[in-house]
Amino acid sequence: MTDLILTPNIPDPDGFYAELIAAHDGLSDDESTAFNARLVLILCNHIGDRAALTLALDAARSSNR
Repeated sequence: MTDLILTPNIPDPDGFYAELIAAHDGLSDDESTAFNARLVLILCNHIGDRAALTLALDAARSSNR
């Protein structure tokens, strides 16, 4: 089974977060939600590992409780 990396793993995480927030500038709430959905699907397609994606869904669901 695939191990999911849940520890910080992005170079310059603060810079990436700022870029992510800036990508939402000028978007309505609905446009922002649609942007997030497109981004998630693009990244899921890039990952391509179905087991890793299932683990990510489980991790995201459990971290919201």
